[in-house]
Amino acid sequence: MCGIIGIVGHNDVAAQLYDGLTVLQHRGQDAAGIATAYGNKLRVHKGNGLVSDVFDEKSMSLLEGRVGIGHCRYPTAGSEGSDEAQPFYVNSPFGIALAHNGNLINTDALRREVFEQDRRNVNTDSDSEVLLNVFAHELGTQKALNPEVAFKAIEGVNRRCIGGFAVVATVLGLGMVAFRDPNGIRPLVLGKRTSGGQDEYAVASESVALDLLGFERLRDVRPGEGVVVTARGELFTRQCAEPRQHTPCIFEYVYFARPDSMMDEVSVHKARMRMGQKLGEKILRLRPDHDIDTVIPIPDTSRDAALEISNVLGVKYREGFIKNRYVGRTFIMPGQGERAKSVRRKLNPIPLEFRNRVVLLVDDSIVRGTTSRQIVQMARDAGARKVYLASAAPAVRYPNVYGIDMPSAEELVAHDRTDDDVQQLLGCDWLIYQDLEDLEEAVSGPKKRIDHFDSSCFNGEYVTGIEPGYFERLRQLRSDEAKKTRRA
Repeated sequence: MCGIIGIVGHNDVAAQLYDGLTVLQHRGQDAAGIATAYGNKLRVHKGNGLVSDVFDEKSMSLLEGRVGIGHCRYPTAGSEGSDEAQPFYVNSPFGIALAHNGNLINTDALRREVFEQDRRNVNTDSDSEVLLNVFAHELGTQKALNPEVAFKAIEGVNRRCIGGFAVVATVLGLGMVAFRDPNGIRPLVLGKRTSGGQDEYAVASESVALDLLGFERLRDVRPGEGVVVTARGELFTRQCAEPRQHTPCIFEYVYFARPDSMMDEVSVHKARMRMGQKLGEKILRLRPDHDIDTVIPIPDTSRDAALEISNVLGVKYREGFIKNRYVGRTFIMPGQGERAKSVRRKLNPIPLEFRNRVVLLVDDSIVRGTTSRQIVQMARDAGARKVYLASAAPAVRYPNVYGIDMPSAEELVAHDRTDDDVQQLLGCDWLIYQDLEDLEEAVSGPKKRIDHFDSSCFNGEYVTGIEPGYFERLRQLRSDEAKKTRRA
């Protein structure tokens, strides 16, 4: 998962892009970058690390320009070196810098096409650079440069690229271009503000970036839609792909997005509260005479759900873990060993909340199980009589192929295992998962804003279809062993 942002303003935008990336930092802590258009030149600065590590006063002073894009990354495909940091850029045609959130599932075929047919070279293993070169080729087949030409190029990208993608680019001589995959799997929101009587526009992965910068959230970019904002601040939009079933990634609501974000007209905060209500009702159905003394969230993403579970069950909600704010999210750490060490560095229990109690720990999801197993043991060591574990999401049994770094199936704790098997592996006294139907209802909400989701990591149903052999190639790219080999 990555975070992207783009702004067209009437003054230099680099400082605003920096601020926007800081509130999208939860989406990726591996690398960050900003590209701006200044006259007939692209100015790019990027590198490994957090936003605050990559940029300093000197680098920011060089990023002049009223049109710019930003990106924060964690790796889902490709290697993890600084050459994978985004935005990527090409000099032909016109000069294009591009940032991408998501994952293409036909990258290998596209890479061959780009080299053999388009006569373009790709320097990294990143599917984002492949996507950039596809867009550049499609744009280069046109003889002029205007919004109409950009929309035709986006149509070409949608014909050739398969997967989940939200893209923002700056094109010299035009302005900012943004688009979303035809299924709307990856999120992208459009905002507007008026400064000095002139309109300014922005796009971002989450609405929180727009909130921080004073942009009014206009709407989500529609699946398959293209957005062009010229350097003069003129907004153009067009549908650039045949309508398909809208299937946003449900894991955005479970884990990745900030609770203060709005995505596809759904409040992430409200969705997580409804997840907790549904799960609390399931607990009561299964164990109406439960012996739970305390509900404790595993910080931070599960708090909304845990609070609603406690309300439904009529038991105390307590904060039982103190989080070290200076340790990254363990789910997006590159290696299993690093993740394991980070759990103890990240969380410390408050023994008074565990001693001689039956505690229900609530997590947003359980992926590899490494973190959950350690946290269950921490609760026991802190004195809990029994440790129950509730997941606000169903069992993750299949890899995510559209831009979330869920590993090869063999590394998922629930893959080819029953709930009882997982319970035994995690060492808890009871394990309860959310039902998929309840999760989808919770996110859709009473107004049924969304009818269908990409829930592939739970049910194995991939909306774009999957070619034979793809999962084996994915295993070679994403397994911890493969990543360790690449880092060696």
